[in-house]
Amino acid sequence: MDESLEDAARRELAEETGVDDPGIYLEQLYTFGDPKRDPRTRVITVAYFALIASDRLHLRASSDAVAADWWPAYHPPLLAFDHSHIVKYAIRRLRYKLEYTALAFQLLPETFTLTELQDAYEHTLNEKLDKRNFRRKVLAAEILSETPHVRSGDHRPARLYRFRSDAVAEVKARRLFP
Repeated sequence: MDESLEDAARRELAEETGVDDPGIYLEQLYTFGDPKRDPRTRVITVAYFALIASDRLHLRASSDAVAADWWPAYHPPLLAFDHSHIVKYAIRRLRYKLEYTALAFQLLPETFTLTELQDAYEHTLNEKLDKRNFRRKVLAAEILSETPHVRSGDHRPARLYRFRSDAVAEVKARRLFP
């Protein structure tokens, strides 16, 4: 009874995923209150969504969520009641916000390759983006800082970048997908 909505959302996030970090991006999504959304009783839900960097994807759920797992956002398992509607609404909100914010950076580790950044956009938008155009637009937006480090893999080493904290992301990110 003494817990704020955001504190409750953060507590649930920690219980269901093991992610207990006050720096995690958390946003109130919507209040769902259709009287018939749960056939058992009247339920009002204040839904939140969190964005967690890809390097923190190991779940450590509590006992009430032992079956918790990560699922592709566009192909979740069968969900109860109107929960698939809630997930679709969250995805739509995130897709729209990618056009005018730098939220995609919340899905990445502190340093990342341009391919990882493009993957974050493609997974969120659920569409392929042209590699050259994406890189040109992202670099022209001046929201990244190149690091002196590279990541080795199957191909030639890839330069690592980080988001420029002093970038005016809300304005400059809009240039990515006009």
